[in-house]
Amino acid sequence: MSMDGLNVLAFGGSRNIGYYASVRLLAQGASVTFLLRSTSVFDNDETIKPYLASGKAHLVKGDALKAEDVGNAWAKAAEIGTIDYVIFTVGGTPTLSLTKGAIIEPRNLCSQSALNVLCTMPKSGTQSQPKFIFITSMGLTKASHANLPLPLKPLYSWLLAIPHEDKLGVERVIHHCAGEHWNDPEPNADLMKEGAGGGVEWIQREGLPTEGDLKHWVIVRPAFLSDGACKADEPQKPGKTKAPYKTVLGDAGAGYTISRRDVGHFLVEAVVKDWASWENKVVGISY
Repeated sequence: MSMDGLNVLAFGGSRNIGYYASVRLLAQGASVTFLLRSTSVFDNDETIKPYLASGKAHLVKGDALKAEDVGNAWAKAAEIGTIDYVIFTVGGTPTLSLTKGAIIEPRNLCSQSALNVLCTMPKSGTQSQPKFIFITSMGLTKASHANLPLPLKPLYSWLLAIPHEDKLGVERVIHHCAGEHWNDPEPNADLMKEGAGGGVEWIQREGLPTEGDLKHWVIVRPAFLSDGACKADEPQKPGKTKAPYKTVLGDAGAGYTISRRDVGHFLVEAVVKDWASWENKVVGISY
């Protein structure tokens, strides 16, 4: 599949999975619009610079926590043409508390950013609905947590409890907008409300797609993330053609870890290039 002419809007693309996926897309001819809190983040990035010079990479200053900024990113990406894909990899840099585990500030970063993305999405009739790829995590739902490798369960229950509560909110919103059944308890109500400590209930947010209106989506749940190399780009042993990572659907159990670079590889080389095989599915990825 050629990426020439593909128009991608990236939220969370300044680093990690979103960055690696975006660079791979750019290298294959796609255009990528980045929403960035600081557009200077790529000033010394020799990988991105050629794509900025060629007009393939586009930088929009803004914060995914601000609906107005997210709406502006949609508008800027639409100036290039029909938006084909939206990649949502928003996440914060955690600090570690001895009593609370990993803490992200604000603690509703992912859920509120996802709500802003969906609430400001151009409505039907403006252009065809893009395909959405959302990154969350393994172990969020009760069934997914039950299927984690045993040594990871206490780690996820304590260390990642706060960021996972936020990512669970992302999945809840997607399930609602896609008209998919939700099997788990509702996420923390205060976490999901618009504004710190309260405000509009998430389901009443202006512009939020109604049940079944979100047509094209994939949720990717990586295992415990590492900064390792992209094993999928390494020379394969003779006769071996499969990628070095494995995928499972839904809440099925998987492995322990996966590198951020390999998740970026999967997003582009599998999900984008073979969308029909992954559309409207939840998929876990690990080694």
